[in-house]
Amino acid sequence: MWCSIPAHFSPAAAFALLAVRLVAAPPAVSPADLQHVYDEVKTPYKFGIVLGPAAGEMLDCPSIYRHGNRWFMLYVTIKDKVGYETSLAESTDLLAWKPLGRVLSHRREGWDAWQAAGGAALVDHAWGDSARLQPHDGRFWLSYLGGARQGYEPDPLAIGLASTATPDRATEWTRHPQNPILAPDQPDARTFENVTLYKSTIIRDAKRTLGHPFVMFYNGKSRLAKGSHEAIGLAVSDDLVRWRRLGAGPVVDHAPGQPAISGDAQIVSLGSFWVMFYFGHRWKPKAFDTFAVSRDLVHWTPWEGPHLIEPSEAWDQTFAHKPWVLKHAGVVYHFYCAVGDQGRAIALATSKDLRAVPAPAFQHR
Repeated sequence: MWCSIPAHFSPAAAFALLAVRLVAAPPAVSPADLQHVYDEVKTPYKFGIVLGPAAGEMLDCPSIYRHGNRWFMLYVTIKDKVGYETSLAESTDLLAWKPLGRVLSHRREGWDAWQAAGGAALVDHAWGDSARLQPHDGRFWLSYLGGARQGYEPDPLAIGLASTATPDRATEWTRHPQNPILAPDQPDARTFENVTLYKSTIIRDAKRTLGHPFVMFYNGKSRLAKGSHEAIGLAVSDDLVRWRRLGAGPVVDHAPGQPAISGDAQIVSLGSFWVMFYFGHRWKPKAFDTFAVSRDLVHWTPWEGPHLIEPSEAWDQTFAHKPWVLKHAGVVYHFYCAVGDQGRAIALATSKDLRAVPAPAFQHR
């Protein structure tokens, strides 16, 4: 396993050492390792929809964090397919959720005039730990995909940052003045991300596994002769604002050259492993959640066994995808976007059967 880069190294020396490490793969992740992770994170019991859409609305991309004595969910909304916004909900038990309102709204001007789809950044990523939102520079952060055009995911989209001092309130988060922090037209953009950048997740790595405290995973889109392809890329930062892409290509990619999607990564640290939860689409039937395991944040071994979540119920019969997974009080909670007979909503599956708990009537905005 890699050791961290010493703090006294010059930038040039640190980059040279990191380049060497990117070439040399760490010890392999074995089938037994993958099975161990699967047994720990699997959630075979579908609890149902916990947050549903209002008329003409679709919900997407849940991310969960703890703040104070409550749980909060950032999630994406789109009304009449005009463009993405980001909203906040709260819960005391991870089962019943109350919508609070928007935190990133359409601002109708600038590079992100009509698209602002955010997810929590710097959540405590230790498996089974606090899941608390960690501050940086005295504020709490999210990253979001933004775009200037109206519609449903119109190209191009780029990645920005927003922050707040009150992550438990439905007030507008402040967009960073140096946005976008990552864009598909930047000189160092790779081929797999040269059309649009979608959802991102940012962790703080105290061990500086890659020589930097902040690590971002994000999906990038490239155009094919017929359709498009999405894969997951990697970038690092020392200050959360200025980012450098790592590697010549994506770190997770299924069915290259085909109109397939691997995306919406969430990262947790589980023992000596890093685990990436993500969704797949068009390289196997429908859309589903799965995971990969790494020892170094660069080389990832995908799980080839049963999907963590896949369509099985009327309310997620079309898609069951876009994971946010956490463990609390001995129970694994797997939140995901469900598309079925109740529209596009946020659903939950768990490692223990909680259906004896009265299911809440799902909340509308």
